[in-house]
Order: sequence, then C-alpha cells, then structure tokens
Amino acid sequence: MSATPPLPAGFIPFNRSALQGSELKYILETITVGQIAGNQAFSLKCQTLLEQTFGVKRALVVTSCTHALEMAALLLDIQPGDEVIVPSFTFVSTANAFVLRGAKPVFCDIRSDTLNLDETKLGALITPRTRAIVPVHYAGVACEMDAINAIAQPRSIAVIEDNAHGLFGKYKGRWLGTLGALATQSFHETKNITCGEGGALLINDLRYTERAEIIREKGTNRARFFRGQVDKYSWVDLGSSYVMSDVLAAFLYAQLEVWPAIQAKRRALWNRYHVALAPWASQQGVRRPIVPAHCEPAWHMYYLILPSVEARTTLIAHLKSMGILAVFHYLPLHLSEYASRWGGKPGDCPVTEGVSERLLRLPFYNTMTPGEQDSVIAALESFHFPA
Repeated sequence: MSATPPLPAGFIPFNRSALQGSELKYILETITVGQIAGNQAFSLKCQTLLEQTFGVKRALVVTSCTHALEMAALLLDIQPGDEVIVPSFTFVSTANAFVLRGAKPVFCDIRSDTLNLDETKLGALITPRTRAIVPVHYAGVACEMDAINAIAQPRSIAVIEDNAHGLFGKYKGRWLGTLGALATQSFHETKNITCGEGGALLINDLRYTERAEIIREKGTNRARFFRGQVDKYSWVDLGSSYVMSDVLAAFLYAQLEVWPAIQAKRRALWNRYHVALAPWASQQGVRRPIVPAHCEPAWHMYYLILPSVEARTTLIAHLKSMGILAVFHYLPLHLSEYASRWGGKPGDCPVTEGVSERLLRLPFYNTMTPGEQDSVIAALESFHFPA
C-alpha cells in the first residue's frame, strides 16, 4: 500500500494533524537536557497524568496500541491452542497480537446499533480453550461491559479493552479503559490525542504491573535497576522493545495536558454533524451513529451507514469531486486471506459483513473549521441517491 499523496490546496482531508501549543517547546526541552530515550521525564509525566485521570493501577506509554496488545498477550501467557474472542469488525492488530502467541482468534459479530462486539453472541463462542475476550469500543462508544464481564468473570476469562478509539469516553459514568483487567490506547495520528505513532497499556489488576514493566523493557528488570531496587539488570522474562522515545512523549504530553479542550472541540464537531445531517439522512435512508443513553462517547469519529455499497462508492466519488476526502475501513477479519486458515466464510458475521460495505467516515479532526464542516454538510445535502 503506497503512502497517501499530497492533497490539492483547498481540499478538505479526512484527517489533519495539529499542534496544541507546547509540542515544540517540550521536544526542544527533552533534546536540550539529552533525555531522548524512553522512560524519561515526559514519559513519566504522561503516565502520571493517565494514572491520576483514570485511577488505574499503572499506565505505561509504549510505541503503539498494537504493541500494547502484544504486551497484553504476553501478560496473559497466551499459548498455542488458546482461543481469544475478538470482533471481526476491527483493525487487524486486535487479533494479530494474540495470533503471534499461537492463539486462534474466534471472530464475534457486532451489534447493529453501536457496531460493537455483540455480547449476546459470546456464550455460543466460549469453549474450554477461551482465554480472553477483547471488546473494541468502536468510534469511542462503549461496549456493554457489564454484560461482557458477567460472562467472563465466572469463567476466569480475561477481558482486555481495545480502547484505541475510546480515550476519555465513559460507560455508565466509568472511564473506558478501566473496565477490564488491561486496556490498550492508541496515540496514532488519526486519534484525538496523538504523537504520530504511540500507545499505552492501562493496568487495572495489580498482578500485572511488575511483569508489564519487564515485558516493555525487552524482558529485563531494567526499570527496577533505574529505581535502585537491584544493583544490576538482567534478562528475566520474555519481552520486546516497547518503550516510547521521550521525544514522542514530549509531543504527547503537550496534547494530553489540554485534553479537555480537545474533547470539547470534537464534541462540538460531532454534534454539529449529527444535528445538521439529520433531515438529509432521514430522506436518503442513511443511518447516523447511535449512542446509548448510558454511554458518553470519546468523539473519535463521525460515520454514516449508507443504503448499499454502490451508494457508498457513488457518494465517495461525489465528495471527492467537491474537494472532500471521505473514507471507509475494516474489511471483515473473518473473511480475510490470512484468517481463511480458521475456516471463516460469508455469513458467519452477517452484521459485520453488511456494515463493512456501507460505512463511510466523514472528515473529522481537531482543527476543522466551521467553514470546512459547512462544506462537507453542504456537499452531502446536495447529493441524492437514485430512487
């Protein structure tokens, strides 16, 4: 897959990265003091902010959400032959992290309302080999975590929240990322809070805290050495190089420290789309996002579900002709080439298969101007699907 080519001047992109104010200052600070490796001052600041905000036992910033998921698989001691339940409608990392340890991914269909893992399907998927369930809070709207935990806990099945979309979202007043044993976060450039490439592992179970540090540091007890708890560090466990550079952590902290302002801006953008597009969507048979009353979204994306794949293709072309880039994502994992080894076939996850052909994501980014959003809304309102 090639890199996205530069867009013409005036083109409204799907996503646009932006500085929040202190990124360059903090980066210069970490370079000036010569602390550009990982686990330095800004990494610790990021971790403290996450721990204090969410009340988690431990937060570790890492190189990506993908790597946080890989750490979770190591922490659970996933072995060949184990099974891990994941939604089919998700990014490949959700499954890949566990497949790397030899596990079989068991693909669960999604709900038709929130597009989250359908908790009512879990019972039929659990076997004696099931080791974990990985709910993904799609678009930053919470999965039904009480129901998922009620199924998992009596069976001693770990629940790992893939919270790549859900930072600062809530479920029944509780923060997403605090509702499973472990949770993973993404700071990729497409996320609300970003450092280009990065992630975090949130730990809610004290049993995992010390080993998580070891896994992040290539399987060594290096973190204990730097705290003066041992006189030398050595190889004590499996691990890899998951430590985030403090240059990236400096960028990240500049964003995290102003998270309320970022979230407020995105909430306003989301609500403006939702209200303005209601009449057009109703007339055209287009479905807008559904947010249950007990969920507070993270305002990560705004999507539409169109009448058909042909309608989506036509609308994407229409928007592009008007200088607007809208995109789709998530082909069903159970129908992917790699997953064919586990026997996935059409019809296994019907909601996933239908949604993946019809979902369209609109431009949505922190610096989006009212004029840009007006242009997107007007372009949509000017389009009518053939009768």
